[in-house]
Amino acid sequence: MSDNNFKTHISVQNLNVHYGKNHILKNINIDIPDKKLTAIIGPSGCGKTTLLKSFNRLLDTSQSPMVTGKVVVNGENIFDPKVEITHLRKKMGLLSQRPYPLPMSIYDNVAYGPKIHGLRGKKNIDEIVEHYLRKASLWEEVKDRLHTPAVRLSIGQQQRLCMARGLAVEPDIILGDEPTSALDPHSTQSIEAMFNSLKENYTIIVVTHILRQARRIADYIMFMYMGELIEHGPAEQILDDPKEKMTKEYIQGIIS
Repeated sequence: MSDNNFKTHISVQNLNVHYGKNHILKNINIDIPDKKLTAIIGPSGCGKTTLLKSFNRLLDTSQSPMVTGKVVVNGENIFDPKVEITHLRKKMGLLSQRPYPLPMSIYDNVAYGPKIHGLRGKKNIDEIVEHYLRKASLWEEVKDRLHTPAVRLSIGQQQRLCMARGLAVEPDIILGDEPTSALDPHSTQSIEAMFNSLKENYTIIVVTHILRQARRIADYIMFMYMGELIEHGPAEQILDDPKEKMTKEYIQGIIS
């Protein structure tokens, strides 16, 4: 169990990641709470994104890292060679720094995943598209132009569309790699509001370099530095009363 008797959704156990001689993640151990928003904070290059990508094994597609330790999701070690990666990634929606809508209509972006996984019938698909566009707070803005190209949407709308597309395959974990870094303040506010509404039903893990954002959206915080997990705990405790000297210095802007 994690701090404050949170139910654990992801358990990271002795996780190490090497790229050649570079030791990127160093013996990470943490239980990440279920149906909460966890923010990973720390300076650039400290391993935040590498840790995030380890949760859905996107590290597999990069430059042949060596990974040791475990990442246990719903009781299953996702680095076990027997794990089916497509099934694993279906359970995890990912929002990148910049949105990448598929080169098709708004409607088809959301319908794409359910169709691949066997959903049939126009009525069923129509209902799925509307349901997840509503969850992403986008339906009212696009309901009269569902069959226009997704690339015509603003970048903020594209990011919410990517969220709807990810939710439509029914994940139970949402990962965000600085998902508002390319957005204007209004779009950022929309994404943050969406996260706050979604965390009742999903475990959300977001990498952010903005402490103000972590304070607005996070229930739980992990502070990383030079590949190590320095401190973690409920957001209010980490931001207002950190125990570790390095965490205090980062929160105060002394180190960055």
